[in-house]
Amino acid sequence: MSEAREIRAGELRVGVIGAGFWARYQVAGWREMEGVRLAGVFNRTVEKAKRLGEEFGIERVYADVERMLDEGKLDVVDVITDVDTHSRYVKLAAERGIAVICQKPMGASLEDAREMLEFCRERGVELLVHENWRWQTPLRELKRVVDSGVVGRVFRGRINMVSGFDLFSNQPFLRELEQFLLTDIGSHVLDVARWMFGEAESVHCRTARVHPDIRGEDVATVVLGMKGGTTVLCEMAYAGNPREHERFPETYVVVEGERGTVELGPDFWIRVTTKDGTHARRVPPPRYAWADPRYDVVHASIVPCCADLLGHLRGGKKAETTGDDNLKTVELVFGSYSSAKSGEVVRVG
Repeated sequence: MSEAREIRAGELRVGVIGAGFWARYQVAGWREMEGVRLAGVFNRTVEKAKRLGEEFGIERVYADVERMLDEGKLDVVDVITDVDTHSRYVKLAAERGIAVICQKPMGASLEDAREMLEFCRERGVELLVHENWRWQTPLRELKRVVDSGVVGRVFRGRINMVSGFDLFSNQPFLRELEQFLLTDIGSHVLDVARWMFGEAESVHCRTARVHPDIRGEDVATVVLGMKGGTTVLCEMAYAGNPREHERFPETYVVVEGERGTVELGPDFWIRVTTKDGTHARRVPPPRYAWADPRYDVVHASIVPCCADLLGHLRGGKKAETTGDDNLKTVELVFGSYSSAKSGEVVRVG
């Protein structure tokens, strides 16, 4: 067993595991960071790794992940692969004392995520999760407004991520997932619910499948009972049904408090309504040349998320989405599946 490697104060050497759809944007986000060198990229289909390496000037391309981990002199690896492979790659890195950043969902099951976290903990290796959704500019501002107390004590919230966007056209592998929506967008939305409203104590979920040619669910409705007494309704769907004002991938939120309401609506408008009237302003995300315009608000959120994780690795402020923190989101995801199967409320936390 290798000892955890000490993170140098200067350049951070990052190895990338996976060169699929999301990796291109993740790598672009890392390139926005000062003092980061993309030292290697591995992919099982090495041609994809070569294309990614050529586009972004990555130092080395590997067809063997263990060779990259052994030879790359890496400080951290970013695992950007299918969830079923996360555990293997995380453990391979941790065995060598290399810190790990893992994409969501952290594990293919709650037990899997717990085992990965314990494996890293036993070896003194950092396990962080790239959970970028909460880093969206309009969501950060919404939370700031709510935390200011302008609407008083919050008693109910609603998070809506419902879209007619054809997600399967650029990520066809999603059609084959036995568990789709809750592990995909649910990992994000339920994490936002925790971050914005506190920890949950109960979950009640209903799911549905609208697409006839997919294996998993594409609609989910989750009701969270939060420990502070707030109720949060999470509405999620990629059912593909046409919508008059398609705003993928915007997330809408309504927060009800004893003195008013805060709403994040289409086109990044935040409206605060109290007895003094309604005050509105638009809070758009920054734009990056490498971002896909269809995913603009999400791709922009990669940059502050990477910065937060980088600061943690360099010994600064603790990252928001450590493995320990994200495990609570994973519990909500799989608690939702348990509730949908049983039809019962599931206790969590």
